[in-house]
Amino acid sequence: MVKILLIGAGNRGYEAYGRAIKTRSDAKIIAIAEPDEGKRKRFAREHSIPEAMQFSSWEELLEKEKFADGVIIATPDRLHVKPAISAMKKGYHVLLEKPIAPTKEGVQKVVDIAKQTKRIVVVGHVLRYAEFFKKLKELLDSKIIGRIIGIEHKENIGFFHFAHSFVRGNWRNSRESSPSILAKSCHDLDILYWLTGVRCKTLTSFGELVYFRSENKPDKAALRCLDCPKEVERLCPYSAKKIYLTDYIGWPVSVISLDLSYEGRMKALREGPYGRCVFACDNDVVDHQVVNMVFENGIKATFTMTAFSNTITRRIRIFGTQGEIRGEFEKGEIEVIKFGKVERKVYNFGVYDMGMGHGGGDKGIVRHFISLLKGEESRSFTNIEESAHSHFMAFAAEESRLEGGIPVNL
Repeated sequence: MVKILLIGAGNRGYEAYGRAIKTRSDAKIIAIAEPDEGKRKRFAREHSIPEAMQFSSWEELLEKEKFADGVIIATPDRLHVKPAISAMKKGYHVLLEKPIAPTKEGVQKVVDIAKQTKRIVVVGHVLRYAEFFKKLKELLDSKIIGRIIGIEHKENIGFFHFAHSFVRGNWRNSRESSPSILAKSCHDLDILYWLTGVRCKTLTSFGELVYFRSENKPDKAALRCLDCPKEVERLCPYSAKKIYLTDYIGWPVSVISLDLSYEGRMKALREGPYGRCVFACDNDVVDHQVVNMVFENGIKATFTMTAFSNTITRRIRIFGTQGEIRGEFEKGEIEVIKFGKVERKVYNFGVYDMGMGHGGGDKGIVRHFISLLKGEESRSFTNIEESAHSHFMAFAAEESRLEGGIPVNL
């Protein structure tokens, strides 16, 4: 039985990694560190963790001598570096939720300590573990469309997801978390790096916080959705009442309160951050951004991250000398089109299910981490230096964006 420690029992720790491990018979989370007592007790109850193994801080947990095989760190973005370094120095291999850190210095420090301690750090780039992207990588490596010339990749965050996470929620303010290109899309930059097989050489980026600003607040709109006049609320797709007060209580509704009764959710919207008008928050992160990249092998790629989509999905087109590939993650569909041929090959992975967690990627990365801890594999599917490159791409994109789209070399 593989023994794992969990630091951080929020959405990712509880709903993604915790639940993925609970489905397995060869691994168990034996200790939890979480400052929020309600979340700590909830997690401990579901995983049968005794009182003595429940800690209010990661410092308390990691001051003990090594007593498990690995550590999962799913704390807020700005609280990744210190527990990761402490865990590695204690001798633990680490599964670290992305991003590694919100600064270049923090990322480099984790990379350096991983090298010094010879610990494996698996970064939560879960898309690499989804069957959709694994198949895409396999197809490109087979040269089915010849030499890759260009890639067009889009992340449609979804209007309600962006409002939840990046306007009202934990990733709304870059000073408290990190820029949205890093917090949300280092996933996608990592995928582009992985698919091309080489590092990004230079990039430019454009983007800004376009819409979720105070000047766009409708006349008569209230500061909280529960107080908004019906004639205004009725026309607003971002209304907290529409997002959080239906019969559905899965993600993202499950994040707003431990009490998911109607009364509990009403209280959360009355008192907490998720009930605020999207035009009256302290958000500053970009809601639409474009990144143009040149990779070391000459492949040109464009990436668009946008809040303004109806569904949450990723769409990709890859242009080769012998054909093209089109894919949509939400539909679980990849289409290969060979030039000059009538037939088209379609690979279907089933409709993307939110409950699967990134198209099965959440379970996939947990499976891989457990395999590493059991000694069945000797190295991570992606090493920490590779994971760090996508972060440096994101930092470069943010630098370019803030400077009006200047080219930045990596």
